Amino acid sequence: MKYALFTIIIIVSAYLFTAKSTDIVSDELIGYDSTLVIEPKNQYRFENQLIATILSRYHLKKLDINDSISSVIFDRYLSSLDPGKIYFTQPDIDEFEKYRYNIDDFILDGNLSFYYDAFNSYLQKVNERVGFADNLLNQEFDFAKDEYFVFHRDSTQWAKDLDELNDRWIKRIKNDAITYKLNEKDWDFIKSTLSKRYNNYAKFLNQYTSEDVFQLAMNAFTLSIDPHTNYLSPVTSDNFKIDMSLSLEGIGARLQTEDDYTKIVEIIPGGPAAQSKLLSPDDKIIAVAQDDDGEFIDIIGWRITEAVKLIRGPKGTTVRLQIIPAGSDVNVKIKEISLVRDKVKIEDQSAKKEIIEITSDNTQLKIGVIQIPSFYIDFDGQRRGEKDFKSTTRDARNLLKELKTEKVDGVVIDLRNNGGGSLSEAIELTGLFIYEGPVVQVKNSDGSVDIGDDPNPRIEYDGPLAVIVNRFSASASEIFAAAIQDYGRGIILGEQTFGKGTVQNLIDLNRLSSKQKGELGQVKLTVAKYYRVNGGSTQSLGVIPDIVFPGYLEADEFGESSQTNALPWDQIDPTDYSMYADLAEIIPNLQEKHLNRMNSNIEYQQMLADIQEYRANRNTSRYSLNLTERQREKQEAEDREFERENELRKAKGLKLLEKSELSEEKDDEKDFLLKESANILADFILQKIG
Repeated sequence: MKYALFTIIIIVSAYLFTAKSTDIVSDELIGYDSTLVIEPKNQYRFENQLIATILSRYHLKKLDINDSISSVIFDRYLSSLDPGKIYFTQPDIDEFEKYRYNIDDFILDGNLSFYYDAFNSYLQKVNERVGFADNLLNQEFDFAKDEYFVFHRDSTQWAKDLDELNDRWIKRIKNDAITYKLNEKDWDFIKSTLSKRYNNYAKFLNQYTSEDVFQLAMNAFTLSIDPHTNYLSPVTSDNFKIDMSLSLEGIGARLQTEDDYTKIVEIIPGGPAAQSKLLSPDDKIIAVAQDDDGEFIDIIGWRITEAVKLIRGPKGTTVRLQIIPAGSDVNVKIKEISLVRDKVKIEDQSAKKEIIEITSDNTQLKIGVIQIPSFYIDFDGQRRGEKDFKSTTRDARNLLKELKTEKVDGVVIDLRNNGGGSLSEAIELTGLFIYEGPVVQVKNSDGSVDIGDDPNPRIEYDGPLAVIVNRFSASASEIFAAAIQDYGRGIILGEQTFGKGTVQNLIDLNRLSSKQKGELGQVKLTVAKYYRVNGGSTQSLGVIPDIVFPGYLEADEFGESSQTNALPWDQIDPTDYSMYADLAEIIPNLQEKHLNRMNSNIEYQQMLADIQEYRANRNTSRYSLNLTERQREKQEAEDREFERENELRKAKGLKLLEKSELSEEKDDEKDFLLKESANILADFILQKIG
């Protein structure tokens, strides 16, 4: 198979911004040159046309550069500049409307004037807003007034005029201030912190170069095709290579920007974040400090690349983070954690096993569990011809042998939070559970289909099998789980998976040009798509478990299908394969037994309540700006958390806590779903035996 998946530790931002600043934060407020105008370089006309040619010829989606995509690019570019709709007004947008259906012609001609005119206008608006914010912060707000801040997401209309825009800013800044008030900060601290936040954001933008704006423009084009097609400028390409070589050094988390926040998307197995258990997906990082005594730097509103510069660092150094925990409401007490940066070692990502003892229907069963954090392989060791180079399949094979020696009755493969890795390992791992046959199909941009077959015509384990997945299980994990499901080889448990079913190639534009080497950037474009052996794609849909566990994240807010312009699910002809069993008839009975257990499980019931609260908080867009009201809401949230924790501890026979002990001694044993997966497999075993 000629394609391989890989997980990028530090995500390339949707906007792929690269700043030139080395002095990231200044204690002094700075002035800006309002006459500054950024213009395109001469070479960008040719590069723009070259990018359009490559995408038209080689992208999996047959691209027609016309008025339809012109309109999409128009909206995407302005949204990338001002996603919160807090700088431009509707009259500003009306000025640009004349370009909406001309951008396709501009692309073919290499005309970049729209992008640069819009950016220069945006830069001016940002500088104006910073001055407005500084003036507003000269006097403390009246926090006894009954008024509300409405959070404006992407779908909100632009402000109709300057008065409405000013009102949005007044309430936005007051909401930012009241958040610090809830955490007992005085006005001097609030004024200084917020002023730095807005000024630093403007400072980054005022250091943009022509190359940065060209990159924004080209990504408005590429991301209008699909979310994994990007343009990387020469500087970004170089930084990307450095990031990949250093990607396993830092805290071990994949980050992205959402609503002005730097959000944890994935915890990398084997890294400091994973080992500490202090961070979770969907946590929001709001401030970063270096060493044990460094000053916290507020990073709300920062571009992802600049936030990463502060968070990442040399092995052995300490970074402190202030975070808003996943699912918390706007009134939450900010949590502070400390991590020692380190490299994510391949041995720390290795597959691991445990045995869970289950009693079901008066029968004692031993269920083996193999946790696979990623689909890894030591490529260097393989190239050197080392006999025992590490890989997912080799480690899993050895663990299966140990479990068989320990006479387990069934095996659960835990792929939760496994974001993917080597495709060849996903294929070979599947081969441990089937004798032979196809595992995945890959449809190329020319319409040809390649088949990824199990390379080893023998089976390592033929006993009862279950696979547990969640919303963070992606790409290679989905290929393995889909194959096990299609073959009827085991039952799939958990949440609907991420749905990343496409293949990307990186093209260096310098190789296609006679220009000086290194003068042009690179294009990462989607060239192929993965399909199951039954013909269905894993793209967008992911894998739907046989028995579904409730999850915090829904498809429309996290996953491939939530991304704008994601390629759709489709299907091709199935390939030839022989099923081991048709499990459809026994799934309803397993589901019934599972729900009967969960109806009396306090952890499950609390999880359902937490999910409901999380979704309510996430969907909230209207916040009171009355300090007393917000303090009441905060206290109620803390009381609920305290009561739930003690309710859970009482059910488990643990010591009840005083309120002051909650943050220190909170019971974090939440992985009851793994034990429930073992219970479901036990039901499966006994049902088959019966």
